[in-house]
Amino acid sequence: MGNSNIFNSTSLTMFALIDCNNFYASCERTFQPKLRGKPIVVLSNNDGCVIARSNEAKKLGVPMGAVAFEYKELFEKENIHVFSSNYALYGDMSSRVMDLLAEFSPDIEVYSIDEAFLKFDGFDAFFDYNTIGKDIRYKVTKGTGIPVSVGFAHTKSLSKVANKIAKKFPEKTGNVYVIDNEEKRIKALKWLPIEDVWGIGRQHAKRLQAIGVKNAYQFTLLQADWIKKHMSIVGLRLYNELLGIPCLDLDDALVDKKNIACTRSFDKNYDDYNYIKERVSSYAVNCAEKLRKQNSYCNAMMVFLLTNYHRKDLEQYSKNILIKLPYPTNSNIELSKFATNALSKIYKKGYLFKKTGVIVMEITPESQKQLNMFENSNPKHISLMKAIDNVNKTIGVTKVKLASQDIGRAWKMKQEKLSPRYTTRIDELLMIKA
Repeated sequence: MGNSNIFNSTSLTMFALIDCNNFYASCERTFQPKLRGKPIVVLSNNDGCVIARSNEAKKLGVPMGAVAFEYKELFEKENIHVFSSNYALYGDMSSRVMDLLAEFSPDIEVYSIDEAFLKFDGFDAFFDYNTIGKDIRYKVTKGTGIPVSVGFAHTKSLSKVANKIAKKFPEKTGNVYVIDNEEKRIKALKWLPIEDVWGIGRQHAKRLQAIGVKNAYQFTLLQADWIKKHMSIVGLRLYNELLGIPCLDLDDALVDKKNIACTRSFDKNYDDYNYIKERVSSYAVNCAEKLRKQNSYCNAMMVFLLTNYHRKDLEQYSKNILIKLPYPTNSNIELSKFATNALSKIYKKGYLFKKTGVIVMEITPESQKQLNMFENSNPKHISLMKAIDNVNKTIGVTKVKLASQDIGRAWKMKQEKLSPRYTTRIDELLMIKA
């Protein structure tokens, strides 16, 4: 067992995880109050499958990832409101939520579009965390219309657990829950299934279940040596965090990001190699831009190509290729060249393709770049990429492109059920009749 006296220590640090409830559905409801209490689903790119569901839609049996056309009859029968992904609206609403959260603590980590961690140092002497949580809920809901759940604990991992409890039992918790003593910690971990623990992947969950570990509390009863041997230092950090021993600060994650992906389904099936090649080039450029934003390089790349597996009347084909790059790079030019060369090796004539993608892997910080004795990234690309990024940032995204990209082609998704972009387009502002 770990240190059970953490809650009696002199440390007054507390982490809060704030999670927006049914975020995409809540964004739609903010501007269409008539949808409150009604089932809602939001679809992925090209209206392909369900990526978000309101609680009402979940109760009606709509699973995550449901293929839209296969559930069309259920949507109509149960009067489920269906929306295309409105990322302009969701991104802006997320920014508004995060701005409000930043007013409660100077230490904030935006974890995802609908989640953020706050760190509170020394607040115990002046404030009650349950009260702070209620204030957060009130201010965010009042300011944006987005309901949130708040979980407090002395570690980031336990704050995740607290947030799950706050969201699962809103009638008892008021969507705010604080794990601030040993009794609450143990009770919470006994309630949480091992497969739902933050940082426990599918394979680790299976391994743990096979030895009788069914919940998070049983996980903390294992020997630390066993955890380190079978789950590495990452598992050991999680183990200590669940015991109440802080191992992660803001911007620290249980698992480092190992790849960046840009994948898209086409608006229709294509057999045009030049069209697909242009898309792959653009996806590689997108990955390169993301690498530069986080000051890192990639050392490997995967390119994949597949047909529409929903069309049983068509011949099916899928293929991917993994290539080790000769040198680490984040250059648009070099990654586009590697990606299109890889595509040429897996493309086959005679098939109608629906999706392709580029995934860059083996990501390393710029400060740890390993040079090759015989071949290296063109050093001129460093200043060139900075110039391109500055121009695109100043006058508009993707104003400067490679010759391999179609200047007149922007990525267009099939969005037949797109709601207005109420907060980012002046011509789509909400109209009120007085």
